[in-house]
Amino acid sequence: MEYAAPLAMCGVLLLGIFTGYPVAFVLAGIGVLTAFVADVPLVFLSTGVSRTFSGILSNWLLIAVPLFVFMGLMLEKSGIAQRLLRSMAGLMGSLPGGYAFAVTIIGIVMAASTGIIGASVTLMGVLALPAMLKNRYDPRLSTGVIAATGTLGILIPPSIMLVVLGDQMRISVGDLFAGALVPGLLLGVLYLLYLAWLALFHPHAMPPLPPSERLRPGRVMVQLLRDLVAPAVLIVLVLGSIIVGVATPTEAAGLGAAGAFLLALISRELTWAVFVDTLRETTRTTAMIMFVMIGATVFSVIFRKLGGDAMIADYLGVTDGSASPYWVLTVVMVFLFVLGMFLDWVEITFIVMPIIAPIIAGLDFGIPSDQVLLWFAILFAVNLQTSFLTPPFGYALFYIRGVAPPDLPTRTIYAGIVPFVALQIVGLVLVIVFPQLALWLPQLLLG
Repeated sequence: MEYAAPLAMCGVLLLGIFTGYPVAFVLAGIGVLTAFVADVPLVFLSTGVSRTFSGILSNWLLIAVPLFVFMGLMLEKSGIAQRLLRSMAGLMGSLPGGYAFAVTIIGIVMAASTGIIGASVTLMGVLALPAMLKNRYDPRLSTGVIAATGTLGILIPPSIMLVVLGDQMRISVGDLFAGALVPGLLLGVLYLLYLAWLALFHPHAMPPLPPSERLRPGRVMVQLLRDLVAPAVLIVLVLGSIIVGVATPTEAAGLGAAGAFLLALISRELTWAVFVDTLRETTRTTAMIMFVMIGATVFSVIFRKLGGDAMIADYLGVTDGSASPYWVLTVVMVFLFVLGMFLDWVEITFIVMPIIAPIIAGLDFGIPSDQVLLWFAILFAVNLQTSFLTPPFGYALFYIRGVAPPDLPTRTIYAGIVPFVALQIVGLVLVIVFPQLALWLPQLLLG
């Protein structure tokens, strides 16, 4: 059988993932063992070593990863989200769904300033979920809106995923940040429209706050504006400097990390214990991403050597030109959606993207060829939003389960994410049908 070796690699990879063994070691181990079994010259494995040192460890762009992680964690420790949620909920408390609208808006703001999914979902769950349940919100809606808005940080820049995609696909991170901004905000708008529909036709699912818990609008507006200024300035400085080309992603990430540190210091939330914990979490997250990157490099080197990329091209009908470009894209998107149920975005990015991206780049979608990869990268990022919500391994579900009351059934949490996953699929379809949603802003700002 022509493709027996790469098929076997895929099968063993799935088995290895379900064993619970660290994915980075599974990837590297499968690559090395397959090289022995398939009689690949051991000298060829040095290709993986050279790519690790020349393409990963010496890549200045990847320094932005720990800096953005530090920035997000430090902002989360500064108490900005708590103050914003309190002010926003007080302002909208008289409206049906006021808390749900506040959670969504704060989720969008925090996505553009932190981008740390675990921190965002857990923080919003701790702050908002008890209040929403206390005010007789539908538990499914409460958990669903917190989980969905908390995951926007993986798409709305500055996103770690976009930095990694820029490195993997050799695309400007500034282009990716500009391209992801509109689709990310589009998802936020879809969530708000869904909540507005519920408020009009199903107000019992999210009743307004009782009069005793509402705050004076004038006082709340002053607090809200005060709490929004600092993160807004930081977002503009970081994103603006990257998009307009004033600073590289690494320089802007350093600026954001320093700004977040100062905000935490000014807010008097920064202690030595908090600082050490932030450094520890930053190191852990960065190490996890780097180890997966190294393991995926070893895996992909052997996979391609044994014809894995040709196998995928044949199965998609690309080699003989029998399949239309949009059919190939649809198959890839469905495959990524299913894969997201079992793998984290880090593994999917490093395993799938180097193999699929060259295939997509060679297809004609009716848009300029130099913009195809940028468009596909944004589609990839929008699609992987769902990976945080879809069971059995949706990480946002685990975070919500960890902070939800013990008497709240897990099936309620799973049911709550269904409409939001559907909205994410709608957003994905819109970006496929209207590529300018992803391409308009980069063209406007960067030409």
